[in-house]
Amino acid sequence: MQTPSFVEPQAFTDPDAAVDRLQALHDASVAFLARAFASVLAEGSAKTRFRAYYPEIRLTTTSHAIPDSRLAFGYLAEPGTYATTVTRPDLFRHYLRQQIDLLIRNHGQPVAIGYGDTPIPLHFALAGPGAGLGPGQGEGALAAGADLPVNLRDIFDVPDLAITNDAIVNGEGVRHPDGSIPLAPFTAQRVDYSLARLAHYTATDAEHFQNHVLFTNYQFYVDAFETYARSALADPDSGYEAFVSPGNHVITQSDAPAPVPGRLPQMPAYHLKRARGQGITLVNIGVGPSNAKTATDHIAVLRPHAWLMVGHCAGLRNSQRLGDFVLAHAYLREDNVLNEDLPIWVPIPALAEIQIALEQAVAEVTQLQGYELKRIMRTGTVATIDNRNWELRDQSGPVQRLSQSRAIALDMESATIAANGFRFRVPYGTLLCVSDKPLHGELKLPGMASSFYRTQVSRHLMIGVRAMERLRAMPLERIHSRKLRSFDETAFL
Repeated sequence: MQTPSFVEPQAFTDPDAAVDRLQALHDASVAFLARAFASVLAEGSAKTRFRAYYPEIRLTTTSHAIPDSRLAFGYLAEPGTYATTVTRPDLFRHYLRQQIDLLIRNHGQPVAIGYGDTPIPLHFALAGPGAGLGPGQGEGALAAGADLPVNLRDIFDVPDLAITNDAIVNGEGVRHPDGSIPLAPFTAQRVDYSLARLAHYTATDAEHFQNHVLFTNYQFYVDAFETYARSALADPDSGYEAFVSPGNHVITQSDAPAPVPGRLPQMPAYHLKRARGQGITLVNIGVGPSNAKTATDHIAVLRPHAWLMVGHCAGLRNSQRLGDFVLAHAYLREDNVLNEDLPIWVPIPALAEIQIALEQAVAEVTQLQGYELKRIMRTGTVATIDNRNWELRDQSGPVQRLSQSRAIALDMESATIAANGFRFRVPYGTLLCVSDKPLHGELKLPGMASSFYRTQVSRHLMIGVRAMERLRAMPLERIHSRKLRSFDETAFL
């Protein structure tokens, strides 16, 4: 078996130097695999197996730390050896530097940077920029490899489902084979898997995703977001630098064309970029909890600072009107897609920081305050279901459950997004807009919908944007609070 030359782990007390070392090791591994694959393609066969490894961060402490009790992350709960494999240091540089810096300061111990014992799958190595291939060319190269008279699995490593899972983040008490404790919520293979999935589902590369993510379930919001993005690019004081649409089309001028792909991906993503990822990403997840789970499963590895659902819902109260807003403070989970990962008996609490930001954003955009705000916005339980045509069933069962839960709105995505935010420790929230009232005979018919969309979508989107801008101004330790952390957490956020 051929592998890169062995490199002894090095100790670092400078987080920037530590990340530089991670980058160098990762680059070396990926370059080794890319060269080996090119050789196999050229020769049509291989006489040996090729393997390269992910770099690893490792830290050992023998004493209990006395951390700042206000922090939710950045320290080790008890003595021991902690480790995590790392991928794409170029993409996660700021995150890695921040987390390593906290560990060094809170424990007074260096971190050791070296190679771990987890192989890098060929598929993931070719997908990143370190392989020297252009965007999307990794898949083409692999397709060419499929025509070889040898099986690539006999020559290179492939993804391993035993470590490409959510056991760590689900709190299953995982320990690495050498006895070390996970330092981060996701393994390198799990992260690489999601980076590949994001590119597939959204048609934009992970590097464009911003730290503040809006989810919607209608294309109308995309149109409004692009309009806002262009106005932001025209304003030199906005701080926004670029707008990216599916196909990785980047514009920096407000009047530049943004080509529309001939075929949109399943969940197209749009990014209004700001320095250090502090802009806003909008993902049109479409309709249904399955899409909502898929999108959040993969975006979670990017460790965003917040994600919010801004979409349409069915209003369940006679006092509501089309166009009213619903601020979720509780969720009735009948989406059924997360039951294996997060049992339905787990409460999904409202997060004060998110709730306040959303309410203040509604007040700012609508110019209504206090008691007057109640005319257009109601706070309450949002029910999320997995049956779009629930109205066609006998109503005695569903309506009774909705009434007992005090539900005021019903949709197919919000509880899924909130529950996955809770599971992945990503601050979450929901502000919906009432687009129909099926229990009161006001169905979403084409004529009603068109009028509703024209008058409400732009205002609703701006509320989501303003809420994100308020959250962006908060200190990181405030938005990533202790409310989302369990008894035994990883040190990395």
